[in-house]
Amino acid sequence: MGFPADNLLEIVDLACVRGDHLLFEELSLTLAAGEVCQVHGPNGSGKTSLLRIVCALGLAERGEVRWNGTPISELGEDYRAALSYVGHLNGIKGELTALENLEATRALAPTRTDAEPLDVLAEAGLAGFEEVPCRYLSAGQKRRVSIARLLLSACPLWVLDEPATALDSKGVEAFQRLVERHAASGGMVLITSHQALAFGAASTRTLEL
Repeated sequence: MGFPADNLLEIVDLACVRGDHLLFEELSLTLAAGEVCQVHGPNGSGKTSLLRIVCALGLAERGEVRWNGTPISELGEDYRAALSYVGHLNGIKGELTALENLEATRALAPTRTDAEPLDVLAEAGLAGFEEVPCRYLSAGQKRRVSIARLLLSACPLWVLDEPATALDSKGVEAFQRLVERHAASGGMVLITSHQALAFGAASTRTLEL
């Protein structure tokens, strides 16, 4: 599927304080359709805090985040319907199977009309594990379920916090191709990773915290 070419995420003069510690300030970034931004920085530099602010899950000390020119604080559910977030936790239910987790996603969030849960599970490397309760899956397989949820999503903006954690080398390579494909369809990706990732022909930039 393709996404609107005029989608735009703007981070404007953002400052973040946690406790008494200033993590970053005067941070600005523009992310357009088809672009990938990798956020780098040492532990404690504010990478996760930045992503949570972008997802409207945390508050900035100063500045704002805008989606298509409007502050996200004014958009509410309209903005949340435009983004998919994968954090340190996989966001899946252990008592449900991989397939049931994706069926739940399809019932609760905008999903692609050209993709089926079984197909995206196979694409994520989980063929043969569709009916296994997720609590019995390995750490890498659980991460693949969260990636399969991304593949099912109809959201243009992916916000990903260490998404390649627990993946083996083949899983990392497959994930990189998925991000490249999302960008090629007009999607946009804001991602943190301690691993060196490459996204082929996708327009990629780096933000250092």
